[in-house]
Amino acid sequence: MDTLTHALSGALLARALTRSAPAPRDPKRGRWFGPAVPVGHAVAVGFFAAAFPDTDFALRFVSDLAYLRGHRGVTHSIVMLPLWALLLGVLFAMVARRREAWMRDAWLSAAAIGIHIAGDWITQFGTMLFAPLSDARFGLGATFIIDLMLSAILVAGLVASALLPRSRAPALVALALLPAWVGLSYSAKQDAIAFARDYAARAALRVGFIDAAPRPASPFNWTVVVFDGERYHVAHVNTRRTEPLVATADDHFIRRYSAPYQPLAQARWERLPMFGGAADEALAREVWTHPDFAFFRWFAMFPLVERVDNGPRETCVWYRDLRFVLPGRDAAPFRYGMCRGSGGAWTLYALDDVLGRTLVR
Repeated sequence: MDTLTHALSGALLARALTRSAPAPRDPKRGRWFGPAVPVGHAVAVGFFAAAFPDTDFALRFVSDLAYLRGHRGVTHSIVMLPLWALLLGVLFAMVARRREAWMRDAWLSAAAIGIHIAGDWITQFGTMLFAPLSDARFGLGATFIIDLMLSAILVAGLVASALLPRSRAPALVALALLPAWVGLSYSAKQDAIAFARDYAARAALRVGFIDAAPRPASPFNWTVVVFDGERYHVAHVNTRRTEPLVATADDHFIRRYSAPYQPLAQARWERLPMFGGAADEALAREVWTHPDFAFFRWFAMFPLVERVDNGPRETCVWYRDLRFVLPGRDAAPFRYGMCRGSGGAWTLYALDDVLGRTLVR
């Protein structure tokens, strides 16, 4: 999920948690939560605290590998959440010159970081919830990385809260709509997986795994993947559509992004060998098992050979992850491979449509 949407979710949650008129002072409550703070202060704390976990983008300045290994790591960890919340609470209280509010700000920061983590967990990228104790990635895989409806719900909740400044109801209603929307998407995912299971049964496939990747423009757009141990069987479907959607270059972007996803009855299955054609399989497997390629084995969910460049002076094997391949778009992020000269050692590279290949350190 993009950082702005995360920040908006934190602001909305903080508004829902903060009364417009402070309740009568409760000594026990004050001891645990600190004194009440103004709504504007709370919303600002929620906004910036929810954006905080994405400060791990700074790892890009270290190296590509550091970013891939560290993104959605310790700053997105429920293990580290109490520490980050405490530090942010103290920082916000000092900046606002409300030092007595540090405990309240820490609680608001904890809630905001928590909703950020939840917002990333519902996508398929994967979040290291238990870093640094474990680098295992977890993800519900229910929503695309950018979900316009989720963002719209957040914006509507904040606008309504501004128009009704004495009421927390708009924020609470908007927050209630978020899991309902995610639930709708997750239900559509189960429909897509059931469709893929039926295909695998009819084709008598030896199934390694079956999954579905969320796609943009609609909660019903999915890329279903069946892996038989050697090949991916892939189809781009819309679980509710009964007729194909036709889009032209003049149509709005939502229609253009949604058009490639076919009704289930008209799904077109592609068969993609994980290691490429027979002539390239040995090279592809050699790169796949190379120690320096371990990071991609850990990162990729649906790894696939994109191509093998077998020239007179150099050989390169390039991999991509089907998670990030969208129909109708040739460009895809997170493409990596290894190259070697005649008789030389394998060297790790990243592949980009604009920059070409770049050395990975």
